[in-house]
Amino acid sequence: MREFIVEADGGSRGNPGPAGYGAVVSDAATGETLREAAEYIGVATNNVAEYRGLLAGLRAAHELDPAATVHVRMDSKLVVEQMSGRWKIKHPDMKPLATQAARVFPPGQVTYEWIPRAQNKHADRLANEAMDAGARGEQWSEAESTAELDTAAEVAAGVSEGSGAAAENAELPGAAAEVAGVPGVAAGVSEDSGAAAEVAEVPGAAEDAARADTRAAQAVAAPGWAPADMGAPATFVLLRHGETPLTPQKRFSGSGGTDPSLSDTGREQAERAAAMLARRGTIQAVVSSPLARTRETAGIVAARLGLDVSIDDGLRETDFGAWEGLTFAEVRERHPEDLNAWLASPDAEPTGGGESFAATATRLAATRDRLVAAHAGRTVLLVTHVTPIKTLVRLALGAPPESLFRMELSAASLSVVAYYADGNASVRLLNDTSYLR
Repeated sequence: MREFIVEADGGSRGNPGPAGYGAVVSDAATGETLREAAEYIGVATNNVAEYRGLLAGLRAAHELDPAATVHVRMDSKLVVEQMSGRWKIKHPDMKPLATQAARVFPPGQVTYEWIPRAQNKHADRLANEAMDAGARGEQWSEAESTAELDTAAEVAAGVSEGSGAAAENAELPGAAAEVAGVPGVAAGVSEDSGAAAEVAEVPGAAEDAARADTRAAQAVAAPGWAPADMGAPATFVLLRHGETPLTPQKRFSGSGGTDPSLSDTGREQAERAAAMLARRGTIQAVVSSPLARTRETAGIVAARLGLDVSIDDGLRETDFGAWEGLTFAEVRERHPEDLNAWLASPDAEPTGGGESFAATATRLAATRDRLVAAHAGRTVLLVTHVTPIKTLVRLALGAPPESLFRMELSAASLSVVAYYADGNASVRLLNDTSYLR
């Protein structure tokens, strides 16, 4: 039995905006590229483009050999998890596309694996070439991209294109899984209006498809700022710990220092934060850095909320090496060259082998992804430190590393970031200290 690798990608420049997809079918044994598919699809969302790429890749593989096994590799965590049956498909525009994709091959014949974006360059290049052609006002379809690989007869037969949706998201760790009857996909969801025979098999599918077509038409006619309905986000309420004896003196206090506890002022700040959060009543879980000042702050809040505290080492503060316990002026005096390098580059480490901001960002991104997956749809209090909170905000905004030096983050302040299933994030609050006054 033949085995194919399908790599697919899609993108939208504006979300919604000019969009395109790319897909590649290769022989699993030899690595030979057998078929390419790409298309500029007009104004659409990342979701639409990603699923369109998947559908085109699966249909191209099916045309080559309907009996083959297929291993799909994508950098879209959303598509991989939904098609693997681990995530529910709530958005009405994605249900019909997932259904179509699940029906191209029999259940159990297709497996899915998440891969980093860097490993999906071929499909990404095709998607971007399609979008570039669209920006030039050219008609671009997969027939053009496969012309060098296929005979005229094969091109005429067509690498069948899809008509659906998917998502571009943060690179989270993924895993392969078989689609042996995808829950929520194989039944009770709608098809697009172009698949009349299949629509007839699903109750209410025609009505759902019509609504989906209407929404798509509205998006093309008048794209707006409102995000797609991706369901309830994972909302992280980011609480910086209360003051320690080092805080008023503005001394470097990371994960490699003396690990100070809260001062009396810090404990009072934690109590006030706890009272405010209890009044709001939205926190469903509390996760803390392992350092003493954050565990103490988290314990005060969790006791007020009637919750337990989970410890996550990924939320610890940056290690400032030999600068621990020093003021900025003292570091400037003792290690001027190292300090200048640190201020100029996120890759520079503090004196004595501390942790660079780049390394901190890598750690925080992995921590964020893990916690988002564990708390999808929930509101979670993360009790942590200055650098982790600023880093999470920076990553959510897509801001450059130097933005870390341009944010104020007071002791016991609250910030909020929401993370959606398509990988997008929304910063909702930064450095709120109103409840401390």
